[in-house]
Amino acid sequence: MVPTPQSILKETFGYDDFLPRQKEVIENVLQKKDTLAIMPTGGGKSLCYQIPALLQPGLTVVVSPLIALMKDQIDQLKQLGIPAVTLNSSLAASEYFKNTEKVLKGHSKLIYMAPETLRTDRISSLLENVKVDLLVVDEAHCISEWGHDFRPEYREIINVRKSLKNVTCLALTATATQKVRADIKKSLGFTDHNEFLSSFDRKNLIIEVVDKTNAVAQAVEMIEQYPGRPGIIYCFSRNQVDGLADELIRRKYSALPYHAGLDDAQRKKNQDAFIRDDVNIIVATVAFGMGINKPDVRYVLHYDLPKSLEGYYQEIGRAGRDGQPATCRLLFSYGDKNKLQYIIRSKSGKERLAAEEQLDAMLRYVEASGCRRKPLLAYFGETYKDEKCGHCDWCMAAEDKMVDITIPAQKFMSCVKRSGEVFGVQHIVDILMGIETEKVKLHNHQALSTFGIGRDRTKKDWLTLADQLINLHFIEKAGEYNSLKLTEPAMEALRSRQTITAVKPKPQRSLFDDYKDSPASGSRQSYGEPRGYSIGNQNYGEPQTSSSVRRKRMPEVDNGLYEALRQLRKAIADREHIPPYAIFADRTLVEMAAYRPKNLYSLKQIHGVGSVKSERFGDAFLKEIDRFCKEHKLEEIPKHGYSSPESLREINEKHPRFVNVSKEFIQGTSIEDLARKHNVQPQTIFGHLVKYAKCGEIIPNPERFLTFSHVNPTIREKVLKVFEEKGSESLTPAYSMLNGAVDFNELRVLQLYFICLKNRKKEKK
Repeated sequence: MVPTPQSILKETFGYDDFLPRQKEVIENVLQKKDTLAIMPTGGGKSLCYQIPALLQPGLTVVVSPLIALMKDQIDQLKQLGIPAVTLNSSLAASEYFKNTEKVLKGHSKLIYMAPETLRTDRISSLLENVKVDLLVVDEAHCISEWGHDFRPEYREIINVRKSLKNVTCLALTATATQKVRADIKKSLGFTDHNEFLSSFDRKNLIIEVVDKTNAVAQAVEMIEQYPGRPGIIYCFSRNQVDGLADELIRRKYSALPYHAGLDDAQRKKNQDAFIRDDVNIIVATVAFGMGINKPDVRYVLHYDLPKSLEGYYQEIGRAGRDGQPATCRLLFSYGDKNKLQYIIRSKSGKERLAAEEQLDAMLRYVEASGCRRKPLLAYFGETYKDEKCGHCDWCMAAEDKMVDITIPAQKFMSCVKRSGEVFGVQHIVDILMGIETEKVKLHNHQALSTFGIGRDRTKKDWLTLADQLINLHFIEKAGEYNSLKLTEPAMEALRSRQTITAVKPKPQRSLFDDYKDSPASGSRQSYGEPRGYSIGNQNYGEPQTSSSVRRKRMPEVDNGLYEALRQLRKAIADREHIPPYAIFADRTLVEMAAYRPKNLYSLKQIHGVGSVKSERFGDAFLKEIDRFCKEHKLEEIPKHGYSSPESLREINEKHPRFVNVSKEFIQGTSIEDLARKHNVQPQTIFGHLVKYAKCGEIIPNPERFLTFSHVNPTIREKVLKVFEEKGSESLTPAYSMLNGAVDFNELRVLQLYFICLKNRKKEKK
């Protein structure tokens, strides 16, 4: 069977469906047409060139602005069994040479580099000696002087492109106005081309603009809304970043700073800590984020006013890349506006004109009344047709979002009055809940008529109510100790017993609030088309399928199993020095904890589990699921109505795939032909052969496998020695002892060679 984009999507990446525009972009690239694709952050831009790279014979060159972004992409590709390398200034000479050799020998399908590297004589010489099919310009808005992140070196890409013969160009970005899009195409020399524009609407993002009052307290409120979940806080200056990060750390929050003033090593250390879930919160200037592919960021808080709508859109795009709900909140004050205007006045010419246009657009956005999505999408030339989006601060403040708080408000305000209006909120709450603290007894407040009348509510409920009454201007804080005092409107409300309403407080969220109403189909979240997802208990849209059939919802997620799988993922990630999401995304773990697969076949039905990942990590996760299910007497829940484990086992006993593949290889079919026939990557074929050899079966002439080995003989001997000493059942000991210097694809080849040699020796005995 000849591989197709759809088959690679499922077999390699573990996804059932393409996101909007992905398939069209891929087909356009495969037809050798220059392509400009504008797709939202998290909309799947990378697949638009990774899949063509696997289908075309030549090399795919990816121009990317940041080393961190390249490293992140390559880490993920390695886990998928896709050969990719980078050439950049951070590499040691030996590593640079090794990567160059892989490219020259055709052992790499993709090569990542910065635009500065692309222009060097060394790279020009390299590319002259290999076949290049596709030139990818990522973050293509950097090419335009009218964009928010202009980089002059991007303008030189056209010269390299002209030197390459018959190369197709794919330009990708998440943020580009019509003027910027035209500039990109002109700067890259597009003639026969197609432009694909996805909707800029990120439906899963809750978008809010609020007045900046007490910025630190508002940052804490944002963090508490998503306790223990990853979040990014953007500040205007380095001093603000350091000050806020220090304050959050003092308050025992898991936070670190990130800005250009930190040395490279510290900046990298802090970024890696966030990516690898060692810290929850990163406080940063806009220097942070372009190289981040972390999918589970649950909130982005703009502590200050952004300089442009393009920058703002790109920064909020770092939230919710997994397609699940996330909150994007901007704190606005006119002081921030004045600060930016002062900075702009120091510029001149075209630079000043562009900056003024960008700030004006930003101000029109924050000062507009009505649905936030309308002006935001209009800036990018898109018309939002619905009257309300249902998930921005304006639309969520509708009548059905209000709650009657009259009775508890009367109780609270009465307690403040009867205690003398000289105590803080904690003491008032203690009185209402009937808690006889030393302070309550000292002032004889247990004798007040309001003592204990609030036992029907939790302490958190009363603290939230206090904030609501302060926002409604019924209560104000005064003096050094923030004593609560009633305002005149409060006194009038008590006298007249008027109805008091407030916006429903934002709930603290758990991971499973995001996933509980998600489609159980394995489809990926789609932007720009209606898909099913939820915010709190509110559903938005219906899951769509290619057959227009409504799919069932995911079953209950077992929190204990999810946590066990998350800890296993973190342990594996730490051992292999990669981000946890490079192993499996949160959504994948959630589905595992809901369906509880018991074998590799059912595991591969889970979203995001492709062939290589199932072989590399499947056994470990299946063992953990099996352990948990036995301990808690849980059974597997079929996801797609596939065969039960019993009937599946019977099928495998009769016709195990690895046996059939191995016999074909022994009969003379090459690795490459087997991969094409079975529509898999070559590494999957090696995996089948390893399984066959582990059964003690003989594969003749194991020396031929060494032609697939690309390490020098010294390293090869080290690997084989580890197999001899530690056993060849697992690749992890060899990977760890060699400090990750040899990747898993290489280790798999040598593992097969080693096992085949042992089997041959046993046969001779």
